[in-house]
Amino acid sequence: MKKQISKENKKTECCCEEKIVVKKNKCHCNSSGSNAIYGLGVIGALFYFLNTATSFSLVLIGIGKSIFWPAILMFKLLTYLQM
Repeated sequence: MKKQISKENKKTECCCEEKIVVKKNKCHCNSSGSNAIYGLGVIGALFYFLNTATSFSLVLIGIGKSIFWPAILMFKLLTYLQM
């Protein structure tokens, strides 16, 4: 179901109905549920990688790994499940 939003006599069609944010005549749909799950994955990975770090360079590598690890995990899982 599409929802129309008018701003300054211009209409923008949106594909979602929940949490619509209009900026510069563009419709943005927010999905905070998936963002929270990704955030928890990043925090968990951050604790895991920083727990084993013994130098500053390993701390920086651990921070980088903790940001990309949940995305790589989901990619590998979906590839394994052939989706």
